[in-house]
Amino acid sequence: MAGHSHSANIAIRKGAQDKKRAKLFSKLAKEIIVACKMGDPDPDSNPRLRLALRKARAQSLPKNTIERAIKKGSGELEGEDYQELIMEGYGPGGTAVYIEVLTDNRNRAASEIRHAFTKGGGNLGTTGCVGYMFNRKGVIVVQGDEDEVMLAALDAGADDILDNEDGTWEILTEPSECEAVLDALDEASLTVKQDQVIFIPDNRVSLDGKSAQQLLRMLDMLDDCDDVQGLTHNADIPKAAIEAFANS
Repeated sequence: MAGHSHSANIAIRKGAQDKKRAKLFSKLAKEIIVACKMGDPDPDSNPRLRLALRKARAQSLPKNTIERAIKKGSGELEGEDYQELIMEGYGPGGTAVYIEVLTDNRNRAASEIRHAFTKGGGNLGTTGCVGYMFNRKGVIVVQGDEDEVMLAALDAGADDILDNEDGTWEILTEPSECEAVLDALDEASLTVKQDQVIFIPDNRVSLDGKSAQQLLRMLDMLDDCDDVQGLTHNADIPKAAIEAFANS
């Protein structure tokens, strides 16, 4: 099934991933800490922790960092008290931006995020101003034969499968079904390239030229904020514009 790839525009990072590896590792560890605090430190009885650990291992987060994060989350080691927040706003061209925040300093997070919006030509909005435009979904990108992908994913409870037209398939699931679909793909020996539970937009706004470059700069600044854990938007930006920004 063809369709718009949600994974392509979820969060656009400028430059090579390894330049931001330390920041990525910090965000992965924070998610493990919060998952433990919200549930049980045993992943067998904590679905959120299982997904956090799966993602951390896929990104090669060191074992000792994972173990330390679990101990902080369970209270075995002293750690920060993180708050989960949602911040919303408007980017250039009337785009909607939805941000998931994990922070130990609410005022700092709000200040840094507001600064990124202002500098990027956008506006930080009030709670709920754009949230209704997004739905929480599991998004899995997998490589493999079309029939094998569809058989494994749909039988495990996937909602939809999109052809990325590059040899990979994007699978959409309800958050509660994401783990079951991942397990089915593993059992079918299919290669999972990416998996996450995120907010995706109901509709997209086409953006190009100056507005696209402004939004990309704003998203890059937001992604650089230590407190930003998840970032999505409803802009549809041409691949050429994204490549031009990455090479600027």
